[in-house]
Amino acid sequence: MLDTPFYIACLKLRGRRSLVVGGGDVGLEKVEGLLACDGDVTVVAPDLQPELRRLADEGSIEWIARKYEPSDLEGTFMVIAATNDSEVNIGVYDDAEKRAMLVNVVDVPPLCNFILPAIVRTGPLAIAISTAGASPALAKRMKHEISQLFGEEYARLAIILNDARGWAKATLPTYQDRKEFFESIVNGAPDPIELIRAGDERAVLDIVAAAQRTHAPA
Repeated sequence: MLDTPFYIACLKLRGRRSLVVGGGDVGLEKVEGLLACDGDVTVVAPDLQPELRRLADEGSIEWIARKYEPSDLEGTFMVIAATNDSEVNIGVYDDAEKRAMLVNVVDVPPLCNFILPAIVRTGPLAIAISTAGASPALAKRMKHEISQLFGEEYARLAIILNDARGWAKATLPTYQDRKEFFESIVNGAPDPIELIRAGDERAVLDIVAAAQRTHAPA
């Protein structure tokens, strides 16, 4: 797997059915990640661990209370196999590959056509860390260190910049104009990140307003 270059992408899961095969603790971990992205989650397993059962009881996930069957993949966008039965996991992979679906067998990189990176998530920001399956432990360490480096102030700046996107699209005629506008804010002086850390968000809004005046067409 280390020789395999992975194409890193962010998937939109809202309104798409994702299937998790397996109702144990690993299945719970994968379900929570899918729900965090507004996925429409179905779990197929004869039984569920307590937290998954609670999610099913409250209607947050659909539970198919039996063993996996290939027909479970119909109408499904992606499938994650999280059982402790190698034969079941291999079957899920083979069935998904026949349908050209996204499939991940937990902790078995050769039985995956996509892998799940460690994610640092703060507000609208998501930073993915991948070791191409070589070392989840290393990815976990990096996740902790990156979360310390890129904290809430970066998420807050992202929200402020998003609020300015409408103005930029309506006012600045070209991609290059919009690129220069946003880079002048992010990379300018004073540093907007340091201002937010200091609690001076008003100064950041003033920087955005000044950049709008500077970059607006005459």
